[in-house]
Amino acid sequence: MTKHPTNRAVRRTMWGAPLALAALAWLGVGCGSSASAPGADSGAGGAGSGGSTGGAGTSGGAGAGAGGANVDAGPRDAGGGDRGAPVDTGAPPSDGPAGWRLTWSDEFDGPRGAPPDATKWTPVVGVNNSNGELEYYTSRPSNLALDGSGNLLITALRESYMGSGYTSARINTSGKFAQMYGRFESRVKLPMGHGMWPAFWILGNNDRQVGWPACGEVDIMENAARNPNNNNGALHGPGYSGANGLATQYILAGGYSSDFHVFAAEWEANVVRLYVDDNLYVTRTPADLTARGGGLRWVYDHPFYIILNLAVGGSYPGNPDNATPFPQSLTVDYVRVYSR
Repeated sequence: MTKHPTNRAVRRTMWGAPLALAALAWLGVGCGSSASAPGADSGAGGAGSGGSTGGAGTSGGAGAGAGGANVDAGPRDAGGGDRGAPVDTGAPPSDGPAGWRLTWSDEFDGPRGAPPDATKWTPVVGVNNSNGELEYYTSRPSNLALDGSGNLLITALRESYMGSGYTSARINTSGKFAQMYGRFESRVKLPMGHGMWPAFWILGNNDRQVGWPACGEVDIMENAARNPNNNNGALHGPGYSGANGLATQYILAGGYSSDFHVFAAEWEANVVRLYVDDNLYVTRTPADLTARGGGLRWVYDHPFYIILNLAVGGSYPGNPDNATPFPQSLTVDYVRVYSR
């Protein structure tokens, strides 16, 4: 179906409402978990082991690295950067932001209730035994379906199912799409409420061979909804994972659940840059690891695949409470990948 210009985003076209941010500090949280066994986040029937355990991450803690939380000072003049989240004007462009060429995308067009494209995505089905999470991942339409308006809904429900008190969904492109270097971006609207744990992240496609965190991980969007204003962007690798990842927060006054926002990573040889709504908030290089000492290795030199999920409860967001509304959805407008 055609895109709706009022609710879809294309990079650097029309711009939405300006942003205003306030500051916090570092938080080192990973979408993977050292508790998981080497293996796959690659198919139904698995519990999402293999370094990419269900949900985003291990327990929070002080992350290392220079800088601190990043603050959006609000709208700037025509030559500046902070102009708010881009608003979509149509179908995905063949050329992305300056110098980037579209290589893969999913716009999530299709009838209401349909599953995501099986040629691009694989749902993970089962419980996740790491991070203290509470959900059972399913591929049922009630947890994972297109909304008929060009979005994918990953929906968490409070229900008794297969011995768990909650259900949700998790999908990935393992075995179907992976790319070394490029711009990985998604336009999403986040859920709200204590215990919600959405994430958009990429994981090294050698996770079955070397395990996590040796395969490498980049958290492009990760949020503990008890802190609705915070996006946690992080790199995890051997010796710098979980609470010790290279992590930085981007703080958005008003939070991420009232509207769509674009989260992106630009990854090239020896550098990863993280963005929210086209605002660059941290640049990571091997120098960040050298500064820590200990011979830490930069492992971002092979293809990575994409993961989207909504976890419920666990060591990072805490568990839902009586005030947490259900159902809650991670609403995904698109995922796009570019190369130079």
